[in-house]
Amino acid sequence: MKTILHKADSRGHADHGWLNSYHSFSFANYFDPNRMNFGALRVLNDDTVAAGRGFGRHPHSNMEIISIPLQGDLKHMDNMGNSTVIREGDIQVMSAGTGVEHSEFNNNMDSLVKFLQIWIIPNKENVQPRYDQISLSDLKVKNKLYQVLSPNPEDQGVWIHQNAWFHMGDFDKGQSETYALKSEENGAYIFVLEGEVSVEGTTLNARDGFGIWDVDSITFQALNDAKFLIMEVPMEF
Repeated sequence: MKTILHKADSRGHADHGWLNSYHSFSFANYFDPNRMNFGALRVLNDDTVAAGRGFGRHPHSNMEIISIPLQGDLKHMDNMGNSTVIREGDIQVMSAGTGVEHSEFNNNMDSLVKFLQIWIIPNKENVQPRYDQISLSDLKVKNKLYQVLSPNPEDQGVWIHQNAWFHMGDFDKGQSETYALKSEENGAYIFVLEGEVSVEGTTLNARDGFGIWDVDSITFQALNDAKFLIMEVPMEF
């Protein structure tokens, strides 16, 4: 078993006034050669956007981009013709492929929006760009891991062009579960949203990240009421 621990206060940080962003991996002006990625997981940004503000139209290509709102409403528009709002309890995915332009704005003028922006390096380049978003309300299960992303369009949750699986957990204090990795070539990066979790004996607090690989399964226990995200990704790509 191999592991790497990224404490919340060790992340890169950029406060632009309208945007307060924490970077688990090198991004924009934050560069750490030891924190470029975890396998195919390239970006994990923890963003807070001021009321009525946001990211103007900008391009992406050959990247799988996942957004998970944690609070508030995020307005999305793109050159594929999509104009949508994603809210807490939703998940959004965009396969940039050959190229896409989009913008993201706080849809409210009187409250913050908080969301995770995640980039996964794809296993196919120059695919036709695509967009999808779903509500997780029908998938969510208390005290049990539930899948929100996979490589398979027919599976539960959204899908991407990579052998990656995301699961979320909302556990009461004392509850535990063991997660079996889907592929021996994969590792898992755990990101704690709220509370305190023990992962294979390592204690994680809110916004801590923990990578683990060369294992078949991972055991979690909530030391306090906790919410967390598991991102299983290929370690080689």
